[in-house]
Amino acid sequence: MSEQLVSLSINGRARPVRAMPFHTLLEVLRDQLQLTGAKRGCNQGICGACTVQVDGQPMRACLSLAVNLADREITTVEGLAAGRTLSAMQQAFVECGAVQCGFCISGMLISASALLRDNPHPSEDDARQALVGNLCRCSGYAKIIEAVCRAGEAAP
Repeated sequence: MSEQLVSLSINGRARPVRAMPFHTLLEVLRDQLQLTGAKRGCNQGICGACTVQVDGQPMRACLSLAVNLADREITTVEGLAAGRTLSAMQQAFVECGAVQCGFCISGMLISASALLRDNPHPSEDDARQALVGNLCRCSGYAKIIEAVCRAGEAAP
């Protein structure tokens, strides 16, 4: 097996990387590109801490091979803000105090942002369903669900 040069589109920018066929997107993001928002939690696709969007859909970076993602649009938590302006979802998380240790938050924000794009005014049940694959060990989820719904209320 040999290393391959792959061009990944990450947060709207082409990023050439060198990856072995077995390197996960999470490894490439964190180790080569220093995009550390996606966290290495369980490394088995269960906790959701590594969630990114691929073509607008939440996907586990720890289970996705980097070489398979050329020509796909990848969005990490670093790509949610517009410069120094937080996205509506990020702002709602801040306003609602939906962050405790912060380890799970990038995955929560990615999943919740995908929900808001598809359903601009989600109910609590919609928010709970969208976040079912994102585990938080610090929270009772109440403030996180509140933040998702608040971001929906702010949507046009």
